[in-house]
Amino acid sequence: MFVYNFKVNGSKIYKIFFSCMIIFIVIVVGIVMFKMFNGAKHSAENDRCLPKNHVAKLTSSNYTSILKTVHENIDQHLGLKINFTGYMYRVLDLKDNQFILARDMIISSDRQSVIVGFLCESDKAKEFSDNTWIEITGKIKKGNYHGDMPIVKVTDIKSTDKPKDEFVYPPDDSYIPTNEIL
Repeated sequence: MFVYNFKVNGSKIYKIFFSCMIIFIVIVVGIVMFKMFNGAKHSAENDRCLPKNHVAKLTSSNYTSILKTVHENIDQHLGLKINFTGYMYRVLDLKDNQFILARDMIISSDRQSVIVGFLCESDKAKEFSDNTWIEITGKIKKGNYHGDMPIVKVTDIKSTDKPKDEFVYPPDDSYIPTNEIL
């Protein structure tokens, strides 16, 4: 019969605990770095969904991804022609020829939404009332509205029916709703 004498030393427990904590921290940092670089890769992929030579058709499924990509990389998308549908939305501090071509973005499971959209300029903006559904085609230019912002210079605007898929959804899992922050 063998009897093992096991002696527990306080410094050994400290060393084991400290080693486990270092390993845990290295794993967490590794996961964070992977997600960060993987997110940068997906951001570059969003740029590929925008055609460079012809008109980009925005849909309910790609709307917020393109909106986010253009806002983050204004200079890369100058002159890009886009076509999309939304409703006329005006804010008090916009000029007479400016409006936001808006869509409602669902931000929670109980269908709470926020308004998102491109700032647009058109001489025909006065012809359309608020909440009118319209389809526009225009080119992206760089403008200023409380800082640098992409502005769509409208070349074609027409009234249209409300689409079946009137809501849009956040661009990806990294979106943080502002109503929870405020």
